[in-house]
Amino acid sequence: MESPFKADVVKGKVALITGGGSGIGFEISTQFGKHGASIAIMGRRKQVLDSAVSALRSLGIQAVGFEGDVRKHEDAKRVVESTFQHFGRLDILVNGAAGNFLVSAEDLSPNGFRTVMDIDAVGTFTMCYEALKYLKQGGPGRRSSGGGTILNISATLHYTASWYQVHVAAAKAAIDATTRNLALEWGADYDIRVNGIAPGPIDDTPGMSKLAPSEINSKARDYMPLYKLGDKWDIAMAALYLASDAGKFINGTVIIADGGLWLSRPRHLPKDAVKQLSRSVEKRSRDAPVGVPRSKL
Repeated sequence: MESPFKADVVKGKVALITGGGSGIGFEISTQFGKHGASIAIMGRRKQVLDSAVSALRSLGIQAVGFEGDVRKHEDAKRVVESTFQHFGRLDILVNGAAGNFLVSAEDLSPNGFRTVMDIDAVGTFTMCYEALKYLKQGGPGRRSSGGGTILNISATLHYTASWYQVHVAAAKAAIDATTRNLALEWGADYDIRVNGIAPGPIDDTPGMSKLAPSEINSKARDYMPLYKLGDKWDIAMAALYLASDAGKFINGTVIIADGGLWLSRPRHLPKDAVKQLSRSVEKRSRDAPVGVPRSKL
């Protein structure tokens, strides 16, 4: 689909995207680059990084990849500093690195729980912590008077509850809390905007291949009327809005991009049967004898 944004909407800005070599992260990298930004992507797999950087450069996008694990503080520090050294500034941090797998709570080891928390929640904060120096108002390389922008990729799993996702739901809840708290503190002190995006099920992503593999005969549409797969493009456009001047007054907000899925409930009664049932219930209510309560005194 054609972007609704002007081609230069983030021109001159530098974006560092964790998990930017595949899935949603790569689409964000691509769209930011197509709209004028220089791109640094961080990931653990060199082959994926190299392929992503090559693809971005083939589109005429200035791009560089840095190997690193967001769970390791020294990696986060090195990648943030390397991004600044390479491009001379840092304007946008997108925290998209994530871990996920299906598992029942009783089969999830504390180590497995901790691993997802370390990648998603702790990793997000660590990257924010290291990027603060360069994103804050008046920081190194900041030619403008204002601060930069942080985008944290979350989910809707923790809004209610989700089967076999206790580890991820806990991690995403922590990310949302981090987003709001940093928006308050760093917005006030350093003019940094911190927002989040909570994607629903997105087609052709590593997450969907793990959470809805072909072996599962999903009947999601039967009990979730608003169920449909979104596109990576949808999330990238939300990110572009928040990172550009179009979203300059948005801070501390998590945009839910799931087509309304998290609101879905089963339709227990067909629409054409509602009137008939309602009339029947009302008639029964009117015809029912009204008992007079007797005093026990």
